[in-house]
Order: sequence, then C-alpha cells, then structure tokens
Amino acid sequence: MKYSVCIDAVFMNKGSFKESMKKVKEAGYEAIEFWTWWDKDVDEIAKVRKELGLEIATFCTKFVNPGDKEKQNDYLNGLKESIETAKKLNCRTLIAQAGWEFESFQKEITRKEHRKTFLDTMRKAAEIVEKENMNLVIEPLNLLVNHPGYHLSTSEDSFDVIDKIGSDNVKILFDIYHQQITEGNLIQNITENINKIGHFHAAGNPGRNEITKGEIAYRHVFEAIDKLGYDRYIGLEYMTENDPVPGLIEARETILI
Repeated sequence: MKYSVCIDAVFMNKGSFKESMKKVKEAGYEAIEFWTWWDKDVDEIAKVRKELGLEIATFCTKFVNPGDKEKQNDYLNGLKESIETAKKLNCRTLIAQAGWEFESFQKEITRKEHRKTFLDTMRKAAEIVEKENMNLVIEPLNLLVNHPGYHLSTSEDSFDVIDKIGSDNVKILFDIYHQQITEGNLIQNITENINKIGHFHAAGNPGRNEITKGEIAYRHVFEAIDKLGYDRYIGLEYMTENDPVPGLIEARETILI
C-alpha cells in the first residue's frame, strides 16, 4: 500500500514546508501531498522532492466554484495552471472540489442549476486531463461537522456524479473521515465502488486527528482496500496539536499495512 502525508494538515503551523518534507522522509514515508500550490515556492518543492526522493501524490486545483457558469472559464484556466504546476512536481493527480452552495445561492443559482453547471464543468475538465494524461479526483465533504454548504457529501451521490461525467480520468477522492461522519458503512461503499475511487484521505474521528485515535478501525479498512487491488495513494490528512513525527511513526508501525 502507498501512503502520502498531507503537509498542510499534519504539519500546520509547525515549521517551513521544506523542513516538513524532511521530517516526512525521516518518519519513513515516501510521498507527500498538500492543499494549495499558488502560495508556495513550487521550484523549491521540486528541488527538495528530488533531493529527498519523495513523490508528490496530489494537491488541489485552484479554488473556483465549478457550479457557477460565469466562473467556468476561470475554473478551467485554473485547472490548466494546476496541471502545469503538477508537471514540475512529477504529480499525476489533482484534487477538485464540487463548490459551495452558499456562494451559488448568493447569486440566485439553485442547487439544481449548480449541479448542471458542475457536471458540465467536470466534463470539460475531463477532456483537459485526458489530453494531459492526468487524473482528477473530486472530493465529497461532510456537512454535519466541518463543511456546511458544500455541494457533494454522500457516497451514492458522489459515485453517481462519476458515472455522469463518464471519464476514466475523473474519479472520487474518498475521504474516510468525511464519509464516516456522513454515512458510515465504509468498507461496503468502498468495495462496491473501488473502480470509481482515485485517492483516499484518512483522519481519526471524532476530532479529525491521528488515525491511531477514534472510532474508525483503520487497519481493517486498509486491509479491505488492499484486498481490492487498489494501487494508488492513501493520504494521511489529519490535524494534530502534537509533534507530528512520533504520530506518523506510530501510525506506520501499528496501523499501516
């Protein structure tokens, strides 16, 4: 199984990005990921990545509402910029959001209209990533605890979106933490839809902290994923008030397979 560490989450406000990359390597991991690229020194990340022998699993496209027709070109241009950045980092997967309904509602865009535009935007995005041999993963988020007003939350709805987009290069980012809050039934939902999943995220619940804490039996979930032949990354995307390195080592030694 392949794991990556989300530096923007795990190392939040705990040193420079460069130093965090070094600590990830010291903790025994071979890949990182992060949220935003436009506020970082991409050239330095590319240099340090090569020096340490780290892979970049994924990062986000620019945060533009894909459900707003007036912003569709901005979204697609942001995707193209993100792809060029990904090439510099030898990264093949980008994370997409489904947009925020409160932004749409402020412009009198209904949920139905948001969905129609979102699907149209993602189909256009699919054409772009297909030409570039890239992958785009759309992330559902929980509405109950962390992200009220987000457009996409349940597994059933999310996998239906993938069917409607109809591209092998566009899949779901299945965040185990978010989906546990939204509906549970993790292993069955993953098993029945593994071919529609292009990336995983993991955090403990409740609290969105270390995966060694909380109600999710992560080792069992990871074993189930492994049995399905999944060969892409699982990203550790949790927050911690502690020194991240001991927690990462503990997870690697006790949970990861």
